[in-house]
Amino acid sequence: MENEGASVVITHHIQEGKQKEYEKWLDEIVPVTKQAQGFIDLQMVKPIPKLTFVYTVIIRFDTINNLKNWMESPHRKRFIDQASSFLRKNDRYQINSGLDFLFSPQNESGKVPVRWKQYLVTWSAIYPLSLFIPLLVFPILRWLHIPLYHYLDALISSGCIVLLMVYVVMPSYTKLIKTWLYKQ
Repeated sequence: MENEGASVVITHHIQEGKQKEYEKWLDEIVPVTKQAQGFIDLQMVKPIPKLTFVYTVIIRFDTINNLKNWMESPHRKRFIDQASSFLRKNDRYQINSGLDFLFSPQNESGKVPVRWKQYLVTWSAIYPLSLFIPLLVFPILRWLHIPLYHYLDALISSGCIVLLMVYVVMPSYTKLIKTWLYKQ
């Protein structure tokens, strides 16, 4: 289980008018985070201007221990202390191992589904996307006069699939099947 990788989903609720300060703070903490042992990647979802104030950051590490070491490090705590003046709520985060973050619409008990159910749900969501996304994306690439190149096509297609999985499909899909998914 140690080598399955780990993700943390961090949500920061920013005080109105403090977004620029927060983004300047991000410019400082992100490079330091990228230097942490076991860091793999980082994705950020910014709020909709003048509508929402929540930033969501997803950080992946190679092991849960490396992730916990960074999240609990004195260095990160100093950064969080600096940010406290523009956060509406305290630093909130949820650590997950493997692909658990895809199942983050938590049920009432806060439990993560068993692995075999995660596997079936993920597979059943990826399979139709892997059939239909290329049918949609490849003609657009050719229309844009981007030549047929297997590796580029696969890169763009898989990027679209992952984007849809994380932000569109899995949140809705897990809500739809939550009774079965979280049943022990």
